[in-house]
Amino acid sequence: MSNPNPTYVLGMGSYVPSNKVDNHALSLRVDTSDEWIRSRTGIRERCLAEDDQACSDLALEASVRALKDADIERDQIDLVIVATITPDMSFPSTACLLQHKLGLGKISSFDLEAACSGFLYALDVADGMLASNRYHNALVVGAEKMSSILDWDDRTTCVLFGDGAGAAVLSKKGAGHELLGFQCGADGSDPTVLHKPAGGSLLPASQDTLNERKHFLKMNGREIFKSAVRVMERAVRELLEKHEISMDEVDHVIPHQANVRIVESLAQRLEISMDKFFCNLENYGNTSAASVPLALDEGRALGRFRSGQLGVLVAFGAGLTWSATLIRF
Repeated sequence: MSNPNPTYVLGMGSYVPSNKVDNHALSLRVDTSDEWIRSRTGIRERCLAEDDQACSDLALEASVRALKDADIERDQIDLVIVATITPDMSFPSTACLLQHKLGLGKISSFDLEAACSGFLYALDVADGMLASNRYHNALVVGAEKMSSILDWDDRTTCVLFGDGAGAAVLSKKGAGHELLGFQCGADGSDPTVLHKPAGGSLLPASQDTLNERKHFLKMNGREIFKSAVRVMERAVRELLEKHEISMDEVDHVIPHQANVRIVESLAQRLEISMDKFFCNLENYGNTSAASVPLALDEGRALGRFRSGQLGVLVAFGAGLTWSATLIRF
C-alpha cells in the first residue's frame, strides 16, 4: 500500500453556476415529473450555466479556489490538464484558454477526453508527469457545460445532467491528501452506447446532421446502467488487489455521480455499506468529468473525510472508460 513517492493534493476548489433548476421546472419544459426523475435517478435539481458562460469560465472559478486553498502562487504552476467533453471549442484546448485566463506562464496545457472518467484519468496522467521531475506543480480540472450538448426535447437524457467544475493542485512536495494508486481501462467496442454522433471528422456538421439532431448527447440508458456497475466494480477490486487492501479497510467511496441506483448496485456488488459512499448528485445531477472533484471537494468541506482514512474514487464514462484512484486523506 505504501508509495515511496506519492503525489499530494495540496488544495481543491469547485464551482457550480448559480442558476438552480429543479425537477418541477423541467416538467414545464419536457414531459416528465419530479417523481419520475427522483425515483429513477435520485436527482432533485441541477445547476445550469448561463448562455454566455463557457466551460473555461466554470474551470476558472474552480481553479482560483483550488489555488487559494493550496496557498500556492500561480507562477509555481507548470502544468494544466483540463478533463472535459464540452470544451469551449474543438481547438485550441480549454486548458490553453484557462491558462491565459489565470495569467499563468507559457506552460504545458492540454485537454484530456475520457468523458465522466476524465478527472481520474487526468490525476493518473498528472501523477506520471510529476514523477518525471520535469514538472513540479499541476493544476488538474474537471469542467463541463453539459447543458450545451443536451437535447431538451429528450426527457430520457436532459433531466440527468448539470454543469460545474472541480479542480485540484497536485505536487510531489508538500502536505495534503496522498494519491496512492490508479486503475484505468476502456472498451471502445460500442461507442454508440453513449456518444454525440456528429461534429467530428466522421460526421462533420451539415444541415442534415442539424436536422437529425445529431449534435446532442445520445444514450442507451439500460446498457449504460449494466456496464457502469460492472466496470466500476472491476476497477475498484483490481485497484485494491494491486495494493493488497481489503474492502473492509476502505473508509469512503466517492463515486461518479450519475444515478443513485447505479451507486446502490455498486455498493451491493462490492458488499460495502451505502454509509461509506459520499453522494451529492441530488443537488447537481451528472456533471460528467466535474462529478468526482465536486463530490470530493464538498465532502472534504463538510468534514466527512478524516486524516489517515482511505478512500476510493471511481468513475465510468463514454468510451466506455473507467477509472479508480486510491487516496489517503
